[in-house]
Amino acid sequence: MRGFQNAKRMQIMTEKTELVPNSLEGFDVPAAIDRMLGREDLWWEALCLFLQHFANWEAEWSAAQGDDAAERRCVHALRSGAANVGANQVSCAAAVLEELLLVRLSGKAVMIPPSVRGYLRDCWRTAHGAAAQANYRYCLKMAG
Repeated sequence: MRGFQNAKRMQIMTEKTELVPNSLEGFDVPAAIDRMLGREDLWWEALCLFLQHFANWEAEWSAAQGDDAAERRCVHALRSGAANVGANQVSCAAAVLEELLLVRLSGKAVMIPPSVRGYLRDCWRTAHGAAAQANYRYCLKMAG
């Protein structure tokens, strides 16, 4: 029985490996998988958790704007989560906004150009859409 379970696990892992996208807009998938010790199955799990955890991120971020501390926490969480799954554009855009918010929180008057938030929003939408689409294709393939 144990041999059958191991064979089934290897089959599932092989299927997951075949489903890892070669490219995903806004992501560096190979680098993310490398950070996960080459475990593509972990990347899929992380991507799924990323989608679940940040499902309402844009609305939460919008509600946090005007409260620099709350917005920084929201942006910081996204920056970290995005970096974990290889969404480097989102992570970098979030890092820029987070740094500006930290400067403001230190008591310095600094204006945040609307383009900074606009760029983060655009990067987020692109990466979230690409991740959701990849996850959907993955679920379809696993179900069929």
